[in-house]
Amino acid sequence: MCGRFVITSAPAALRQLFGYVEQPNFPPRYNVAPTQPIPVVLIENGARHFRLMRWGLLPTWVKDPRGFTLLINARSETVLEKPAFKNAVRRRRGLIPADGYYEWKTEGGRKQPFFIHRADGAPLGFAALFETWAGPNGEELDTVAIVTAAAGEDLAALHDRVPVTISERDFERWLDVSGNEVDAILPLMTAPRIGEFVWHPVSTRVNRVANDDEQLVLPIGAEEMEAEAPKPKKAARKATAGPDDGQGSLF
Repeated sequence: MCGRFVITSAPAALRQLFGYVEQPNFPPRYNVAPTQPIPVVLIENGARHFRLMRWGLLPTWVKDPRGFTLLINARSETVLEKPAFKNAVRRRRGLIPADGYYEWKTEGGRKQPFFIHRADGAPLGFAALFETWAGPNGEELDTVAIVTAAAGEDLAALHDRVPVTISERDFERWLDVSGNEVDAILPLMTAPRIGEFVWHPVSTRVNRVANDDEQLVLPIGAEEMEAEAPKPKKAARKATAGPDDGQGSLF
């Protein structure tokens, strides 16, 4: 799955890669989390555009979002059938610019975070599906989910699911929804090829959404991992009760 990601490339570099007409200026983000606004590239009127959407898709048929489970990911195997995604996969596909993402692996009884990124260090585009939710009072909210696939042999060492990444040569094919057909994009919803991504352990500071700095993506060694490991709790000493003489005691 994908529950946190990173956007560190310069805005101009991302604009050149994804080809949208806007010229947004935004700071690097090292700990992007669900419910936050995130950049999404889409096609409108034949041109690519940059939009901000809330990470966590709300289908149009949801009446009260407070009682609806946050959909941050969409499984590629079932997007054509799931009511939440079956319309979006045909008509509302987008790309989320990123430079990597985090995954957690349970090791020795604790969850160790890892930073995962392309081996060549290049930015990437997550496959995304989006919907505009309309509230009862006329309010509108653009929402988005990241498409995931079963992990390949290498990344499966960390987690059984990975975000689907679309290569630059396939951007147009993924974004083009003019024909309302999905046959052409089905082969794109797969895991990255083996060796395309690499990873390293990072500090558990990434667990806190409030932490958002460049130190989060730096690799840590075995000593630092050990230092961050939760210490075993000492058993509380059981007080020995004395004879009860009917008097209260502070000691």
